[in-house]
Amino acid sequence: MHQPAIEFFTASDGYRLHYRRWRAAHDKPRGTIVALHGIQSHSGWYSASSRQLCEAGYDVLFMDRRGSGLNERSRGDAPHADRLLNDVAQFLQWVRFTNEPGGQAPVILMSVSWGGKLAALTAARRPELLDGLALLYPGIRTKIRATARQNFKLSLADVGGAQKKRVPIPLQDPSLFTTDPDWQTYISRDPLTLREVTVGFLLVNRQMDRQLLDAPDCIVCPSLLMLAGQDRIIDNRATRGYFLRFASHQRKLIEYADAAHTLEFEPNRDEAVRDLLYWIDTIS
Repeated sequence: MHQPAIEFFTASDGYRLHYRRWRAAHDKPRGTIVALHGIQSHSGWYSASSRQLCEAGYDVLFMDRRGSGLNERSRGDAPHADRLLNDVAQFLQWVRFTNEPGGQAPVILMSVSWGGKLAALTAARRPELLDGLALLYPGIRTKIRATARQNFKLSLADVGGAQKKRVPIPLQDPSLFTTDPDWQTYISRDPLTLREVTVGFLLVNRQMDRQLLDAPDCIVCPSLLMLAGQDRIIDNRATRGYFLRFASHQRKLIEYADAAHTLEFEPNRDEAVRDLLYWIDTIS
């Protein structure tokens, strides 16, 4: 059974970003999948699917976002949106630089949940860095969002210099992620799951939401959207509409009607991995 190596990449500001690397089972990888996790999760949540992808011949590099997962420094914080986006872009640049010179194997940017914001903006801003974009239940259009009053209080906190104040992430109920009781227990007990973020992070999130408004016009690469039909976090209807605005001429939408938010923890996981692999084959 393939086990990941824990490695790190140093961003331009000196921050050490940990990631889990599942090396392809084949001598010559069929491609590289760079993956981004959600607001609470981390790369360790996705071990089963990552293992399946590497056994199918792909290198899987699953980043932990700064302040999340194995990255203990500045827990739950981010200085600004460009910093998070630069982390992803610099990592993709490094992946392309270190891949086999002249190789034709694709680099796929895959994301789950909140990570979809980072992935979509990266695809819009730096299209030359990826050959395909896979958005799994992306947190671009959600059912759980800030009210007008909460946005007003957030603005006051910003003006008042309270950027480092910590607030709970409004996703504390594990049943929002999965209907499986064992996985619900895992989420509730996982020491690396992020439970709080700073006001500064929420401001970054709001900044990214504004930037995402115009991003579809700039996303030109082959794109895949996977949705969970019973998702209580993502607004599937709005997400479909957003996806259909992509400038890409190669768009694929798959919905798993009976699945809850985190496909990794649902009975559909193997099916979703097969569908992802088939999609990569069609665009390679």
